[in-house]
Amino acid sequence: MRLNPFTGAYLNDPATLWRRILDDPDGVHYAEDLGVWLISGHADVRRALGDVATFANALTLAPVYEVCPEAMSVITQIDAPPTTAAADPPVHPRTRRALRATFANTPERVEAEYGAIVRRRVDQLVSRLADRQGDQVDLVADFATELPLLVVLDILGVPDADIARIRRWADGQIALIWGQPDPAEQVRLARGLLEFWHYCQDLVRQRVDGAHQRDDFISRALTYRDDDDAVLTVPEVASLAFNLLVAGHETTAGLLAHALDQALSTPQRWSAMAADPGLVPAFVAETLRFAPAIDGWLRVTRREVTLGEVTIPAGARCLLLIGAANRDPAVFAHPDRFDPHRADAGDHLSFGHGPHFCIGAGLARLEARVALTRLAAAIPGLRLTPGHRRSYKPNVAFRAHHGLSATIDIVAPAGLPATREGAGAEAYIGGQ
Repeated sequence: MRLNPFTGAYLNDPATLWRRILDDPDGVHYAEDLGVWLISGHADVRRALGDVATFANALTLAPVYEVCPEAMSVITQIDAPPTTAAADPPVHPRTRRALRATFANTPERVEAEYGAIVRRRVDQLVSRLADRQGDQVDLVADFATELPLLVVLDILGVPDADIARIRRWADGQIALIWGQPDPAEQVRLARGLLEFWHYCQDLVRQRVDGAHQRDDFISRALTYRDDDDAVLTVPEVASLAFNLLVAGHETTAGLLAHALDQALSTPQRWSAMAADPGLVPAFVAETLRFAPAIDGWLRVTRREVTLGEVTIPAGARCLLLIGAANRDPAVFAHPDRFDPHRADAGDHLSFGHGPHFCIGAGLARLEARVALTRLAAAIPGLRLTPGHRRSYKPNVAFRAHHGLSATIDIVAPAGLPATREGAGAEAYIGGQ
């Protein structure tokens, strides 16, 4: 079969193909256009995410297309050691321990260490939007993308002045690895990625050479390594920063954009959250299930593996369709219905599973909850611009909105039921 993730039906409405794949008794298919095996069922995706002995991460960050020689010559200069998404044992358990020690990853630690940062940044952006009464804004560029990037810059100790180029580099990395750029664009993006890596190396070098200790992630990681390369090397610290500057904001930006899209597409949902902030956590959980920011993820088989009736050979690249797994009727009742009141939303795989479970899941949840709560309270009349149509950036892994055009109105609309039922009991069938 052909997936065609970069254009047409799948780009605009992947749920239709997910349903066809999930309804097929085989469950596993080969996508000739990408040269990858598609794994879709919840149980199979969960197994592949957790079974690092069979499904390796080594090619997770390798493009799904043939890179042109000029771009490849640039990419080979990026000597960032694998530490997170592309790392396998024995490296990954060691670098994962370093992350757990230096990056808050439990709800209690996230709140204690990052709560004030998140609320300050949310209030800053919400106030800026509220001051634009009557204006049309792009909620992706003006809020969803900016918030998590500002938060991760604070956590890593990076100046706000660098936000524009870090956003450009991060967007470029995602387009280069999981998109389908033409050769000239490949070269441009590869050069940007090399600049990004050098920037991260410089951040670490400044901390190493500095006379004063700082309270940021990079400084903590250097303290944790304690000049012992067996614990963590200096290039690995730079690699962790390199990865966090992308993963720490791109996925949360996607979560925020999808949540705002779902909330504002049905105005009763937004008015209900404005009236009852207690609805927000369940709404975030259902957004993660129904519209994950990453709806496909790559693995490569270390050995032959049989899933159902299909055998995948060793050395094969696999695309784990997380979006499809989150709609598997074997796990979720009425899976194509957006329903924040469902009891099974927490079974989603949007943060992964197993050794590579997202280290930033707690931070992402906190950012989304605070952002939606405070934005709904400050701008209860926020609404999508009439005629707005969803469109997504072509990508095999990240489902990112091009934009989300909305009108700022700080007055709540009359005539909409601000009730718990209005938050999402109605069905929403189809794509994201």
